[in-house]
Amino acid sequence: MSNTGFSTFVWLFFACCFCYSIARPTKLNQEASNDRPVIGILTQMISDKAMKPFGKTYIPSSYVKYIESGGSRVMPIRLTLTTADYESIFRKINGLVFIGGAVDLEKSDYARVAKIFYRLALTANDNGDFFPIWGTCMGMQLLTVLVAGKSLLEETTAENVALPLNLTSEADSSKMFEGFPQKLMQALTEEPLTGNFHHYGLSVKNFQDNEPLHRFFSLLSTNVAENQVHFVSTIEGRKYPFYGVQWHPEVNPFQWERKLNFPHSAHAVQLSSLLAQFFVNEGRRSLHQFDNPEEEASSLIYNDTPVYAGNFTRYEQIYFF
Repeated sequence: MSNTGFSTFVWLFFACCFCYSIARPTKLNQEASNDRPVIGILTQMISDKAMKPFGKTYIPSSYVKYIESGGSRVMPIRLTLTTADYESIFRKINGLVFIGGAVDLEKSDYARVAKIFYRLALTANDNGDFFPIWGTCMGMQLLTVLVAGKSLLEETTAENVALPLNLTSEADSSKMFEGFPQKLMQALTEEPLTGNFHHYGLSVKNFQDNEPLHRFFSLLSTNVAENQVHFVSTIEGRKYPFYGVQWHPEVNPFQWERKLNFPHSAHAVQLSSLLAQFFVNEGRRSLHQFDNPEEEASSLIYNDTPVYAGNFTRYEQIYFF
C-alpha cells in the first residue's frame, strides 16, 4: 500500500470511529456521576407545643445523619420561599427527602411546597434530568397523595413497634433492594428490623383499588396494623426514581432499646446503612450543582446548630428554623 493510500485509510478509520462515538453515547457519559451530592430535606411544620418556642419548622437531626452516612451533604429547604426560589433550589440539589411528622397532606405549606418539587422532578426525569425523591413515614404518605391527587389514608396504627417486612414478589426485582445480601433479605422477613411510629397509613386495598397509585408505584412490602388492616410499608416508582417507606430507617438502631424496648441487631444497622447509600447513590446520578462553592457552603445545614431535645421530645436532636 502506498503512503498516500495508507494515510487515506487511517483518516477514514478515525473518521468512522469519531462519527460512531457521536452517534452512540460513551460508557463514561452513561455513567456520569456527581461526587459531591447535596440532598435537600424539606423542613416540617411544628405541631408539638413543646417545640413551638424554638421555631416554626424543624428537621430531626437523625435524617441529616442518615443522609450523611450515605455520603451526601444536606440542605434544609424552608417553607417560606417563593416558587421561583424553589425552582432555583431544584437546579442545585441532587435529590429530596420528605420526612415524617403530622400535618395536613393536602392543604398545609408542607404539602404545597412538596407539590412544587414533585412536579419539577416529574418534568426533569421526563426530560432525562435524573432526580430522586425519598419519603419516610408521612413523607411516603405524601407521595401517595401527590400521585393519587387525594388522600386515601386510614387508621393503620403501628406505634413504637419494630416489625419484619412482608415482602412481595416485586421486592426481588426492585432497585431499592438490589444488591442486598441474601441473608439480610431473609432477615427482613424474619426479624423486627423496621421501626414504626405511625397512626395512619395507606391500606393495601386502597392502593390496589386506585389505578394511578398501582400504575405509578411497585408495592415492595406490606405489614399488618394493630387494628388488623394490611398497610403499604415500602414502595418505589416504576418509571420515576421515587421511593417511600412507612417505617423509619433513619432511626438509630442503638436507640431502639429505649424507643421500642427491643435490642438492636447487626441486621438493623446494615439495613439503615445500605438504604442510605442507595438513595445517596441515586443522588449522585443527578448533575445539578450550585453556581459556586460559596453559594453551596452558605446553603448547607452546617450553618445551623441542632438543639438537644431528648428531654422534651422523642428526638435526640433537632434543627429548628
